Amino acid sequence: MSKEVFTQAKDLSQVYLVGGAVRDKLLCIDSTDNDYVVVGETVENMLALGYLPVGADFPVFLHPKTKEEYALARTERKVGVGYAGFVTEADTSVTLEQDLARRDLTINSIAMDSSGQLIDPYNGQQDLKQKILRHTTDAFAEDPVRVLRVARFLARFGPEWTIHPSTVDLMKSMHRAGELQHLVAERVWKEMEKALMEPHPSLFFKTLIDFDLFPELQAMQSVPQPKQHHPEGDVFIHTMLVVQRAADLKFDLMTRFAALTHDFGKPIAYEQQGNLHGHEALGMSVIDAFCERLRVPNKLKAIGTLMSENHTKCHKIRELKPATIHRFMVEKMNALKQPERFLQFVNACICDSQGRGPTLVNRPYPQAQLALGYLAALQAMDNKQIIKEAISLGKTGVELGEYLRTAQIDCLRNTYLA
Repeated sequence: MSKEVFTQAKDLSQVYLVGGAVRDKLLCIDSTDNDYVVVGETVENMLALGYLPVGADFPVFLHPKTKEEYALARTERKVGVGYAGFVTEADTSVTLEQDLARRDLTINSIAMDSSGQLIDPYNGQQDLKQKILRHTTDAFAEDPVRVLRVARFLARFGPEWTIHPSTVDLMKSMHRAGELQHLVAERVWKEMEKALMEPHPSLFFKTLIDFDLFPELQAMQSVPQPKQHHPEGDVFIHTMLVVQRAADLKFDLMTRFAALTHDFGKPIAYEQQGNLHGHEALGMSVIDAFCERLRVPNKLKAIGTLMSENHTKCHKIRELKPATIHRFMVEKMNALKQPERFLQFVNACICDSQGRGPTLVNRPYPQAQLALGYLAALQAMDNKQIIKEAISLGKTGVELGEYLRTAQIDCLRNTYLA
């Protein structure tokens, strides 16, 4: 680490780079955020030196020039439930080692001084080398968000990494004690959103599948699928492959969320009738409830429900009549007014088709080209001219819309791109 990082804080005697910035440097990963711990200082002195206070619950400051975060070394004491049930103590007596002890994982409990020397009281470097996620101290159990963070780090680093058995046991004991029930919905969604955008999002959900955080996914386990279409196994296995395919293809959050939720209706269909027929429509209310519970943004809820309702139509688009294609694309998906969302939907359908095990992962999906070709043809239509023509024929009111609809269906009929 360059000394230049610390020359900006030369007015402070004991400053250490901590957390993710040190971890990423040791992993040879570029890091954009630098966080610092300041030992032996007071709030008053930080303010006198021009640092800008930003912490509501504990003393965190922004450097007056770089705007990087400087936090006074602190300890935390559990006094209530959930991640907010802490009393923070920050004074000149708190040591660097005490500050590092409150952090979640050993790999995040390493500090670096201005000369580049590492302070690693919890052997985080060794766990980095061995690719192990291990809790720093038993204080881990005081914050339920850390269970989510461990799963998210696994999603970031990949299957070569493991969660230490002692940490797994601690996470399970937190679950049994009901600590995870105190997680705020927004925090669960925030961690889930980050995990979806990691390189290995399926590992996040696989890690947490038995923690009662996502009952919609738990319900998928052991729900069978027709082997001729799904040789990979049950609905949960399929869903994880679909989500992972979306990550492998580097699709955006909207696409990944649609991939995650597209089969939420299958457990209900199987419970009600012993097969998966009609799961598309059944999944819509499940997605609605899921999004309401976790405070998921409306745009994600919209593409999730649309994906659930319409993904099999996209799979069968080569067999659909032009009027059915129009109803699916224009009336249901609103593709003409939201073409970007339609592309995200089509991309999620690609993942659904290819997320069925190693033999099908690279299988062509010509339906995507066909669907986007239909959209391009509809976009090329001169709707104003069509309406003008309808008016000249004496059409009024709803007749104008029907005239345009008929013209669009004719366009689809003449634009087969097999």
